[in-house]
Amino acid sequence: MKPAHTPKPKLSFWDLWNMSFGFMGIQFGFGLQNANVSRIFETLGAAKDDIPILWLAAPVTGLLVQPIVGYLSDRTWSLRWGRRRPFFLIGAILSSIALILMPNSPALWFAAGMLWILDASINISMEPFRALVADKLPSKQRTNGFAVQTFFIGVGAVIASALPYMMTNWFGVINTAAPGEVPQSVVLSFYIGAFVFFATVLWTVLRTREYPPVDMAAFEQEKRDTAGFFQGFANIFKSMMGMPKTMVQLAVVQYFTWFALFCMWIYTTSAVTSHVYGASDTSSLLYNEGADWVGILMAMYNGVAAPAAFLLPALASKIGRRAVHMISLIIGGISLASIYYIQSPLMLLLPFVGIGIAWASTLTMPYAILAGSLPDDKMGVYMGIFNFFIVIPQITAATILGFMMRNYFGNEAIWVLVLGGVSMAIAGLMVMFVDDVDDVVAKS
Repeated sequence: MKPAHTPKPKLSFWDLWNMSFGFMGIQFGFGLQNANVSRIFETLGAAKDDIPILWLAAPVTGLLVQPIVGYLSDRTWSLRWGRRRPFFLIGAILSSIALILMPNSPALWFAAGMLWILDASINISMEPFRALVADKLPSKQRTNGFAVQTFFIGVGAVIASALPYMMTNWFGVINTAAPGEVPQSVVLSFYIGAFVFFATVLWTVLRTREYPPVDMAAFEQEKRDTAGFFQGFANIFKSMMGMPKTMVQLAVVQYFTWFALFCMWIYTTSAVTSHVYGASDTSSLLYNEGADWVGILMAMYNGVAAPAAFLLPALASKIGRRAVHMISLIIGGISLASIYYIQSPLMLLLPFVGIGIAWASTLTMPYAILAGSLPDDKMGVYMGIFNFFIVIPQITAATILGFMMRNYFGNEAIWVLVLGGVSMAIAGLMVMFVDDVDDVVAKS
């Protein structure tokens, strides 16, 4: 494996572009999922307070898949395909199939199963992308590397989130359907997403090369020493117990951040259609107009995140990554909670600008801070373990939000968004307690 002290060459802008291009396709999958899955569930008959539990399979899958994929990719090497790229391609194939099947679900149970498969497949592709940036880039380029990924995440999510709206308003595809049927505008959007997911990941697979292990004999010996199913899990557990201090501190920040994001993804459709549009009938024109507008709101925050991804590293070089992340999360939290006071669909765009700033920072700063504290030979497994602190808050949200909706929020989804805003602001405050051992500002 590549020892931590081995210098890594500085890569060109186009190297960064090619190695991150596949993330645009991955975000097509996530963007379509986040903007439309609750809509699909409601269309197929799910009650509002049942929606969180239907999402539960997705984060549970991530909890299992990501560290395993990271561990396996650390121990993979092929002269032709490298270390991380085989997992990109496998995940892309499976995700594309799931995207085609999801909007054609004949029943609620099938849609819930498709979400499980889709999320597992996306995670197979996504987790090694984070490790690839840390693998290939020297310390000074890592913030920029994750920023380029964030740019593609933003671009992919903008288009994916807005696709149903575009299909209806630009191309005249109908956005209503009979009760229990998913509108054709959503179905076609998922088909387009399947194609883009596969094509962009294939581009990265074919246009990116990876560094081979410096000592192949030692690499092969380590694989033999750690072979076996139970040995693999033991090593993942050992790595988890030995997490660097910075990773533990970031875990707290990630928990509150992703709890907030999951509140938003699950309940924005319900909150906007009921609180702003005053609609609850999923087959009505008014409800589907509101659901389409949610796609535009999702596109807005991702559209803001794309340019912000390039501005935040420049700001971080002046005031530090911790300060940037803290300010961004507090802005995002206030913005999310402020939706409660808005009654105009057009005015909803404003808080999603603030959410976009927080989103850009969430996808860039924690990973840039984390990468500097990790050993190179465990980059994949630690990036996978780090994602525990993305999926655990999602599991928490999926478990408790339905109960809170029934017992405390009067089935008013808008209060879940307020709760999410408070959680994100808390995450911002917790950034103050993180040690950034690799921050260029801290060293200057």
